[in-house]
Formats: sequence, C-alpha cells, structure tokens
Amino acid sequence: MSSISAEHVTAATLEVPDGRLYYEVRGQGPLVALVAAPMDAGAFAPLADLLAAEHTVLTTDPRGINRSLLHDPHQDSTPQLRADDMSRLLAHLDAGPAAVLGSSGGAVTVLALAQAHPERVHTVIAHEPPLLGLLDDRAELRAREEDMIATYRSGDRLGAGRKFLANANIELPEEMIQGMFGGEPDPRAAADEHFQYVHMIRGTTRFQPDVAALRDGATRVVVGLGEQSTGQICDRTSRALAAALGGAPTMFPGGHIGFVEDPPAFAARLREVLAER
Repeated sequence: MSSISAEHVTAATLEVPDGRLYYEVRGQGPLVALVAAPMDAGAFAPLADLLAAEHTVLTTDPRGINRSLLHDPHQDSTPQLRADDMSRLLAHLDAGPAAVLGSSGGAVTVLALAQAHPERVHTVIAHEPPLLGLLDDRAELRAREEDMIATYRSGDRLGAGRKFLANANIELPEEMIQGMFGGEPDPRAAADEHFQYVHMIRGTTRFQPDVAALRDGATRVVVGLGEQSTGQICDRTSRALAAALGGAPTMFPGGHIGFVEDPPAFAARLREVLAER
C-alpha cells in the first residue's frame, strides 16, 4: 500500500469545555482513529500515513499532552475524560461510526469510549491496556507504582524511569535507558512527562472496565497483544482482559509499541483485523 504525503495532513484544534484538543486527519474512506496516552499524534504518524491510502485516519494529542492544552494544567487525565474527548472529536468529524485502535494508556481510553459512547465506534482494538486491577498482585503493583511516582516527584528522573521499566518488566540496554531518562528533556517534553507521572498514570492503570458491557455490547472489542511482549506486565493484563471477555488476545507484530517499531507490518496486521468485522 502507498502512503500519504505530509502535505495532505490536515491539522486543527477542537474546543472542549476544559481545554483545546489538537488533532490531525489524513486520507479518505472509512474512519479509523489511532489513540495513545501519553504518546501524542506524532507517534502514530508513520502508521497513519500507511492507513490513509484507504481510510480517513484521525490522530490526536491526548488532553494535557503537547498541543492539547487544558485550562487547568493540574487537572487529572482519566480514561473517562479522554473517552469524552474522543467522542467529541468523532462527532466533530461526522464520519463514523469509527474503528478505533488504542495502545497502552490509549487502549484504556478506547475501552472507556466503547462503554460510554458505543454509538461512536463499531470496532475497538485495545492494544496492551495496562489494567492492573485485573491482576491478583494488583496491590503490590500499585504500591510499586506509587513508589515510582514518588521517585519522579523527588527529582530523580532516571530512577523513576528505571522503576517504570522494572514495573512493566521491560528490559532495555543501559545506553537506551540513559538516552530515554538521563539528562534534562526540553521544556515541552518535560511538561508532558510531568503530566504523565503526576496526572495520568494512576487514573489509567486503575480504571475498572465494565466487562459485561464490553462483552455484550454492540461494539466489537478486540484485545491486541504484541508478539514480543511475552512476560511483560501488559502481556499479563491483555491476557486477563481477553479471558474476562471470553476469548484470547489477537496478536500483533512487535512489542508494546509495535506500531512505532515496524509500521508497515503493524498496518498489514491491523488491516486484517479490521477486515474480520
């Protein structure tokens, strides 16, 4: 499949009661939305370009991140609020109902969207949602998460990053860890990182999905899992959610951010999953 050129990307903002949402639209055809948290729209750009050959593709910065600004920057970002944002964006485009892929925190967003606004989406793909409440050791995991946040708030950015990876059971080379969490980020990246740790992580990982509503509702719900995520925390949470919904995860290439690691392979698999509707 060919991809779409950057000059055919429409960038705009939508006013919401407590802020302004930044979003981008590419291509034409059936609507597909790509949702992350805390990643912004840029993380999905290569995948969006590929899908735009046959879809209208919506990407967005989640509330409080990068170009999606809140009137109160100290307001917490919950999956329910982010789901309301997505519902407003989909209604604004007036091209739905949509297929929606959410990854990591964005996967939790799209589950909340399917529960609260099922009329907006015909298919939701929740790729590796970090739902700690589905696991038997959730109390220990939440305590470790609190320790990680406290470490970040103490000013130890590298220590918090190490704890983040340890809690997720993700192993990376030391030079990569230093590159990700060592030194001082630019002001925008620092603000986004602060918002993630202080205002986003807790609400995301502690979201309790309404399994019965997701299982029995009109929206098709697919739990996605990276083929290379074996043993990681989101491998466990994805399998737990899929089992609660009465099935098994749908496998995607790569790991937790497979859509960044190999966009063409991820796009091919996503097309297959969408065609199964």
